[in-house]
Amino acid sequence: MAAMTLGAAGGTLAQGLSALARVAPGGTAITDEGRGIRVELALSQGVPWRMFALADPERLVIDLREVDWTGLDRDEALRSDRVTDLRFGTYRPGWSRMVLTLAEPLALDRSAMRIDPDTGRATMIARFVPTDAAGFAATAGAPRDPQWDLPEPGLPPAPAGDDGVLTVVIDPGHGGVDPGAVRGELMEKTLMLDLAQALREALIRQGDTRVVLTRSDDVFVPLERRVSIAHEVRADLFISLHADVLPYGRAHGATFYTLADTASDEASAKLAERHDRDDLLSGVDLTGKDDVVAGVLMDLARQETAPRARALSRALQQAVKAAEVPLNSRPHRAADFSVLKAADIPSVLIEVGYLSSERDRRNLSDPAFLPRIADAIRDGILTWQAEDAALQPLVRQ
Repeated sequence: MAAMTLGAAGGTLAQGLSALARVAPGGTAITDEGRGIRVELALSQGVPWRMFALADPERLVIDLREVDWTGLDRDEALRSDRVTDLRFGTYRPGWSRMVLTLAEPLALDRSAMRIDPDTGRATMIARFVPTDAAGFAATAGAPRDPQWDLPEPGLPPAPAGDDGVLTVVIDPGHGGVDPGAVRGELMEKTLMLDLAQALREALIRQGDTRVVLTRSDDVFVPLERRVSIAHEVRADLFISLHADVLPYGRAHGATFYTLADTASDEASAKLAERHDRDDLLSGVDLTGKDDVVAGVLMDLARQETAPRARALSRALQQAVKAAEVPLNSRPHRAADFSVLKAADIPSVLIEVGYLSSERDRRNLSDPAFLPRIADAIRDGILTWQAEDAALQPLVRQ
């Protein structure tokens, strides 16, 4: 288990934009589940987190980006005799910690942080199962994870703009202290980085394409920074890659998300409040403009961008289906994901599968699968590029 540096984050993420996550006491509990325990932590928004075990005495530790614990009652939350003590509070400036003292050795079975795409609220769910003392001791210890304290990574060198060259920003979800969905040995952050690199190679082989990754290593990049990177390199499109996990149900196959129409006004307002003016629209100087003017300009940009994003989603779905990659029964959806909020850049978030699905796990573990879906995504991008170029003269009229 510890070697169990497992964090999950803001996001499968559509993370809210308030500065401090607040615990929801009514949705937070430690309960018995079978011969083990279930830890459920409800928050107002997603945050990076990690878990590990400590010995002497046997404890489970959950570190999170700073959380406001107001209202959480220890005795009400602790409902299992397998945990003898529960403590929570500030770990160090900017970070919080929850510690469970165990009555018996337990090991992590599975964990995930689910984000409600409509409200931004998050629920971290972790299941722990019995293990023996030797097994617990072998994995106990604070993880040596320098990524936990890394500063925000710098932007890759911005390429010079060349006419006729398509600039694609690929966003491998999660990273660093935020592994995303975890199931067994599979981590979303690792799978999506592998897929992003395969997609990058597929696009570069095609020629006339410039590709920028929001991360090219196992590092944590804040959600808003990912959108900023797309603006700074003047991206023509933005693709965010994820693999979801569901605690219930049998969902499987690829799903394609664009920004929900109802989220656009709120997205404009929040971005206008938080971003530097020159980071809101590529090539448009909003310095000196107030929030209302900036919001109106972004909404106007979205009126043109939204149908282009939906067309990109359709082209990607068709290409993935043609490659005989499994599609979800509802392959196109709309949600308020933070990484979809670039007003002037067509953006699609792809859930390439569900780690909670045995079929999808088998596919994602197959070395031949990621290159196949990467080639399919490339084909969808190129199809969209040709169709979009043909439509642009009509749009300008």
